[in-house]
Amino acid sequence: MLIASGPSTRSLLSVFEEDAGTLTDYTNQLLQAMQRVYGAQNEMCLATQQLSKQLLAYEKQNFALGKGDEEVISTLHYFSKVVDELNVLHTELAKQLADTMVLPIIQFREKDLTEVSTLKDLFGLASNEHDLSMAKYSRLPKKKENEKVKTDVVKEVAAARRKQHLSSLQYYCALNALQYRKRVAMMEPMIGFAHGQINFFKKGAEMFSQNMNSFLSSVADMVQSIQVELEAEAEKMRVSQQDLLSVDESVYAPDSDVAAPQINRNLIQKAGYLNLRSKTGLVTTTWERLYFFTQGGNLMCQPRGAVAGGLIQDLDNCSVMAVDCEDRRYCFQITTPNGKSGIILQAESRKENEEWICAINNISRQIYLTDNPEAVAIKLNQTALQAVTPITSFGKKQESSCPSQNLRNLELENDKIAPKAAVHVLDADELIAPGTPIQFDIVLPATEFLDQNRGSRRTNPFGETEDETFPEAEDSLLQQMFVVRFLGSMAVRTDTSREVIYEAMRQVLAARAIHNIFRTTESHLMVTSRTLRLIDPQTQVTRANFELTSVMQFAAHQENKRLVGFVVRTPESTGGEALSTYVFESNSEGEKICYAISLGKEIIEVQKDPEALAQLMLSIPLTNDGKYVLLNEQADDSDGSPSENRGAESEA
Repeated sequence: MLIASGPSTRSLLSVFEEDAGTLTDYTNQLLQAMQRVYGAQNEMCLATQQLSKQLLAYEKQNFALGKGDEEVISTLHYFSKVVDELNVLHTELAKQLADTMVLPIIQFREKDLTEVSTLKDLFGLASNEHDLSMAKYSRLPKKKENEKVKTDVVKEVAAARRKQHLSSLQYYCALNALQYRKRVAMMEPMIGFAHGQINFFKKGAEMFSQNMNSFLSSVADMVQSIQVELEAEAEKMRVSQQDLLSVDESVYAPDSDVAAPQINRNLIQKAGYLNLRSKTGLVTTTWERLYFFTQGGNLMCQPRGAVAGGLIQDLDNCSVMAVDCEDRRYCFQITTPNGKSGIILQAESRKENEEWICAINNISRQIYLTDNPEAVAIKLNQTALQAVTPITSFGKKQESSCPSQNLRNLELENDKIAPKAAVHVLDADELIAPGTPIQFDIVLPATEFLDQNRGSRRTNPFGETEDETFPEAEDSLLQQMFVVRFLGSMAVRTDTSREVIYEAMRQVLAARAIHNIFRTTESHLMVTSRTLRLIDPQTQVTRANFELTSVMQFAAHQENKRLVGFVVRTPESTGGEALSTYVFESNSEGEKICYAISLGKEIIEVQKDPEALAQLMLSIPLTNDGKYVLLNEQADDSDGSPSENRGAESEA
């Protein structure tokens, strides 16, 4: 305890002052820690209040997959009530901490520590005044001076000493009392903190009664059952992943079953990704991969990121067919009922391509409006396939039923003499490669090939040639006109048998029936002793020209007499040769066209022997202008051929 003002007292005072400074720093740090606890408790109040609101908001989220969440919603409602009750307890605890923990330490710092600091400042001022008065008193001279000045200095020294003594006593007493007050100040806040926590836990224990324990137990059981279901589902997914990893990688290839895909031709709805062709300029196009699906009689498209699909094409009464587009595979085009070209799409595989074509074809017939669309689709497709004569029926026909195919009677006799065991019946794959595309429009390279070898005349960019470019038509010994409609053409593997023509007819007719293609191109087929020419009946422009020597096989259908076809061998740019079969429907019997072709080929053969040629010409009637023509042909074709291109109607 400080009671004096000597050197020892000054030394001891420094110790007390150092202790007071340390206590001030510690008190400030302790107050910060207590305020942090109080702040955390206030944050807990706000957090529990927000938590309760969020638990109630779960019901209002409208989850897209919220089926079966009724138990979760009811459980969260109960937990929200519990959290509200806990929020009340936390609020009460925060108030108690503020009153019994934070407030006492603040009062100690503001009252006691501030008082000591203030008294220290006053003691310092009094000590300075005393030092100044003593310095003035020490400067009094030895000679007798004015007694009044001396008296004033003495009084000033006495007052300064009295003031210093009083301030020192107050300062010393405050420092002595601080030693006791700091003990109380350290204990009192913690007592309040402990009482607040005890009261909080006591009320919490009263709140969580036995009912709460049973509720928590039931919730724990529910969570455990969900966990068991999750583990079972995870095990299934793990097994599925192992099965996927064990599968051959070829399964993931876009066109893994290109050889023999399993095609469902009875679809009435289809969905999947396709490439859509779009024009970006006069000659430039782009392809975009989009998701397409059918809905009723409409083709819908849903771009990436879109919520729903939009209408792309109305499929009612439209037509669809495979097309060649920009050197891409598996393309097909949808054509509107009025004949305008619609959109061009590309599938990723042959299976997808054909299934899309079949599905759109079935939808275009409005099968989806029937009571049982699946059964109707199956029946229609079976009827379409049965309407075409299979290739095996052609093999059963007698070889002598089509004599026009034989160039000479001697060859026919040799065929009859040949033993039947030596005849080899070719399979369909040996005749035509599987998956060979069928061309339903007459776009042929014959005239273009002639143009490339005749540099003296102008080339038509549309592949058509005027009649005057074929002067051999005027000099031909044979000239016969037939009205025909082009049905289709396709590449073949052999020209040694008429069966290749029958198989091509079967596939072309089947493709037209399945894909609902009824439009045909009408032309005039001009048979001369040198060429076969297809002429546009409106413009009289030659669409295609075949050298008669390049026609390797020709035959008429033995049941549908108006069907006729021929195999043509044409050179390729690579130096090889290609075989193609062309199928037509004639207004007259196909046998007459075959006879005209046979006669033209015979004329070519006998031109080497003048006597044989003269004998052959005597058996053929002449027109008024000296051309040889077949009997009774012009009357059959009078409905479609112009008079200026028709032969004479009477015998020469």
